[in-house]
Amino acid sequence: MNAENFGSSERLVTAAYVRQGAQGRRAHELRLRALLEQGKCPEDGWDESTIELFLHELAIMDSNNFLGNCGVGEREGRVASGLVARRHYRLIHGIGRSGDISAVQPKAAGSSLLNKLTNSVVLDIIKLAGVRTVTNCFVVPMATGMSLTLCFLTLRHKRPKAKYIIWPRIDQKSCFKSMITAGFEPVVIENVLEGDELRTDIEAVEAKIKALGAENILCVHSTTSCFAPRVPDRLEELAVICANYDIPHIVNNAYGVQSSKCMHLIQQGARVGRIDAFVQSLDKNFMVPVGGAIIAGFNESFIQEISKMYPGRASASPSLDVLITLLSLGASGYKQLLKERKEMFSYLSSELKKLADNHNERLLDTPHNPISLAMSLKNLDENNDVAVTQLGSMLFTRQVSGARVVPCGAVQTVNNYTFKGFMSHANDYPCAYLNAASAIGIKKQDVDVFLKRLDKCLKASRKESKKEKGVNDISNSNAGTEQLEDQKIEI
Repeated sequence: MNAENFGSSERLVTAAYVRQGAQGRRAHELRLRALLEQGKCPEDGWDESTIELFLHELAIMDSNNFLGNCGVGEREGRVASGLVARRHYRLIHGIGRSGDISAVQPKAAGSSLLNKLTNSVVLDIIKLAGVRTVTNCFVVPMATGMSLTLCFLTLRHKRPKAKYIIWPRIDQKSCFKSMITAGFEPVVIENVLEGDELRTDIEAVEAKIKALGAENILCVHSTTSCFAPRVPDRLEELAVICANYDIPHIVNNAYGVQSSKCMHLIQQGARVGRIDAFVQSLDKNFMVPVGGAIIAGFNESFIQEISKMYPGRASASPSLDVLITLLSLGASGYKQLLKERKEMFSYLSSELKKLADNHNERLLDTPHNPISLAMSLKNLDENNDVAVTQLGSMLFTRQVSGARVVPCGAVQTVNNYTFKGFMSHANDYPCAYLNAASAIGIKKQDVDVFLKRLDKCLKASRKESKKEKGVNDISNSNAGTEQLEDQKIEI
């Protein structure tokens, strides 16, 4: 409805009522105008009717929704199912063109505008979360691992001699496979144990750079968010090394946007040294379906190079999901979620420590990890090496998801690389342990129910271990008696 149509409506409905309706629509349009002019996340979240109005306005700008459109190409936005069309708000053309995921599509002005606005709003949120000097970013319809691969492939053209990637160890398969998939050889730098924490071995990183030669190294691949007792890498020191040796630096910031500490590390690393790009997951940080990531950096031209490396058009679904989410929350709503997550981390930490004390275990001291916690399982591990893994199964069958039980000495081969102590980020971590994380969206009820179920599982595991120990003692006693009787018979 435009001014002309509202004027025509006055012939059918009382003019005062029509003007009131026009004012109501004007309120929606003012929100849309502010978004288009500023390109920032609105301070207060929008209601669903405004968001849907906006999406419908975008959709009718795409050629597949033109009245009387005649398409004779191989890609005309045709969709067989009305349900599928409605699921995507009839934004069917996707984003980008064959040569650049950020390029504008001539026959899809609405989808192109969606893409540009999403990248702009996400950039605003990254700044709000703590990386103030970030200059560019884009949403890519791939999860974190493949997005890292895209970064490595872009660097290949800049450093054609390079074949190694320096990688402080983190036992997570996708970030490791991202380097293999890109065709490079990971150089694993083992972490050093400081108290309970596993931290970056800066001296080993620099020694390996000298040994291999800086020109043969594609980049340093560091990590922020991770499972305790590993903690975020020493980004500032790594960034300085990268600057000194002129080596690119790619940061895996998978679920770090929700942590002010992780974002501060990236900001400081860029300030004192070199960080070329940092990659973060959409689902882990913004509570949307899996399938998207954000590639961001401090050099606008390099981030554009990465976007041009993506072959072909791309799905608009991740961009659509995160834009709807951020418009719904608004900047204030997202900040509130970050605040609540931090509060729940403190609550989970204090309550898990009490539970650990009650079971003669301890909460591992990992102050540098702002998201994940670890509780020792030393007593279970000493009584029965199977009991640790059984605890994980017990929790899962009791509908506790996300908790990780890490036994000692597990061996895992990933793409012909063998890791000792896999999942613990070290060859020989001193004890088995259990992980729990306070991630964005967690509620007090989640923590309380988890602790209650964990308490029951630990009691059941200890009871089972004692029972098995008793059976073993009886068996050993019977075996000893039989040996004595055999000796008597021989005499």
